[in-house]
Amino acid sequence: MASNYRVEYINFYIADFNTAYHIILGQPALAKFMVVPHYAYLVFKMPLPVGVLALRANLSIAYACETESLALTEATNLSIQMASVVTDAMQDGVR
Repeated sequence: MASNYRVEYINFYIADFNTAYHIILGQPALAKFMVVPHYAYLVFKMPLPVGVLALRANLSIAYACETESLALTEATNLSIQMASVVTDAMQDGVR
């Protein structure tokens, strides 16, 4: 129904990182769209001229993304720690 469409323009930045979230909106964008995010249920609700729009995420896909992101973070932290140990060992060997 054409009366149920709405166009709004917002400025945003694109960040290249893996996360369970597909979009991160700040308070101004949430207020502009009068959005109510329900993070525990992965639901994003906003009023429309006719009813309420509810965008729902797939819980199993979100969980898989979060698990992959956690594994990547742990691997990155381990890599940083290993590089630090190697650097310290090399500096001790030079002294």
